[in-house]
Amino acid sequence: MKAVWNGKILAESKQTILIEGNHYFPMDSINKDYFKNSDTQTVCHWKGAAAYFHIVVDGKTNTDAAWYYPSPLLEANKIKNHVAFWKGVTISE
Repeated sequence: MKAVWNGKILAESKQTILIEGNHYFPMDSINKDYFKNSDTQTVCHWKGAAAYFHIVVDGKTNTDAAWYYPSPLLEANKIKNHVAFWKGVTISE
């Protein structure tokens, strides 16, 4: 699977985890050059507290376009150290 935005591959992996229609990519599969930490946090009742990244490619920023669960709840432990995308990021094989 590939995550692409603004013509650049953000992440690529054969080992994504599909949950609620979102592919979670292993953290070590992302191109860290395009990721900037965000202060945004949200909470999911069964996954726990999510943290976000801004995606920055060729001077364009996609705010909070990637998220991950640094310390997921037990039910979602399999997505620890994984990143998912939205806000126009294309996921394809």
